[in-house]
Amino acid sequence: MFEKQGTPAAVICTEPFIRSAENMSVAHGFSGYPFAVIPHPIGSSDSTTLDQWADGVFDQVVSLLTDQPKPI
Repeated sequence: MFEKQGTPAAVICTEPFIRSAENMSVAHGFSGYPFAVIPHPIGSSDSTTLDQWADGVFDQVVSLLTDQPKPI
């Protein structure tokens, strides 16, 4: 994890992968690791839609990078 090296990080996943993100955080000893969630799919979405989704989680990602201490 980047945080172990003192580098802030933010995970962004799509809705179908919420459980996987939660399970990975537990498997790596970071239960409750916070992440932002956007709709799915991204691969077939147009740039306008992706921009809207990014705008929708922008403040949350900034918070993940600056405000919330993550377990290390």
